[in-house]
Amino acid sequence: MEDFFLRIKEFKKTKDYLVAIDTDGCVVDNMSGKQILVFHPLYMEFYGLWDIESYFREVAEYYNLFSVHRGSNRFIALRLILNVLKNRMDAGRVVKENNLKIPDSGILDDFIDFCEKNSYGLSNSSLKMFVDTRCLDLAAQKTLAWSRAVNEVLLIINKNFMPFANVRESLEIISREADIVVVSQTPYDDLFEYWRSYDMIKYLKIICGQETGSKVFQIEMLKKIGGYPDENVLVIGDSYGDFEAATKNNVKFYPVVPGKEENAWKKMPDAFELFLGGKYTAEKQKFFLEEFLKILNSSPAWENPEYDHSVSYREKQELRKSLYKRFNPSGRLLLL
Repeated sequence: MEDFFLRIKEFKKTKDYLVAIDTDGCVVDNMSGKQILVFHPLYMEFYGLWDIESYFREVAEYYNLFSVHRGSNRFIALRLILNVLKNRMDAGRVVKENNLKIPDSGILDDFIDFCEKNSYGLSNSSLKMFVDTRCLDLAAQKTLAWSRAVNEVLLIINKNFMPFANVRESLEIISREADIVVVSQTPYDDLFEYWRSYDMIKYLKIICGQETGSKVFQIEMLKKIGGYPDENVLVIGDSYGDFEAATKNNVKFYPVVPGKEENAWKKMPDAFELFLGGKYTAEKQKFFLEEFLKILNSSPAWENPEYDHSVSYREKQELRKSLYKRFNPSGRLLLL
């Protein structure tokens, strides 16, 4: 854990500008794949929740992909998912009929509190330290086992997801004038392997994963250590959390709109030119943000008075089918 913080403290500024970039769903087309193919089915397998698959996937996809919570740390997102499932009457009926049990989110509350008190990032490294404080707590051990399984699978499957078109060209342009850093809630090893495997790591000055805390903290530290003025820092991301991290650090934000990522990267060189010239104003940023904020829903479908669960689940069915057909054709997937 200390090694990760030491790495960020030893960051060296080489350019007048700093560009902080997210990875999953921003640089690489893997956001939907890693959630739908890895995070969600592994959790249902670990906890025997396949009988409520449609409810679990609907809620998990909302929080991880289609809401302002997109890009949240896995443990924070999981806490949201479990709390919703416990309070939904329709899901509760299926749980009762099949004699299931929704896992208690209390272990996640304790772990998140543990990290906040010790200024740790929400990672497997800190989760292992938390588990060591209560080694006979089976709920804690199981949470760690699930999260480790996710990391193992992601290291393999991530290599199959290509960077979005125009990413490499944009990185080449940006790197001439700015120090490029990765700020992410993905594990460091996974990030390093991905950027290395596609020969894009040469553009980076440092990679900050979930081990080094929140994106807000990562950007704050890099900005402070490098001595960059606010107007010389740009954050590029695909989630509301990225936007929030930029806003809390009083720096500029360029959105990579979910579903329109390639277009965002195509326009990136022009936006970067505006940024360098001091012309990426609040009004210009607002123009780019308008579509971005519309895409990320602020309220879930199940809170709509006209909500129908089957209809809601089928809305994302083609996305699930296409991912399973491509990467896991024999995998378990409910179709309605």
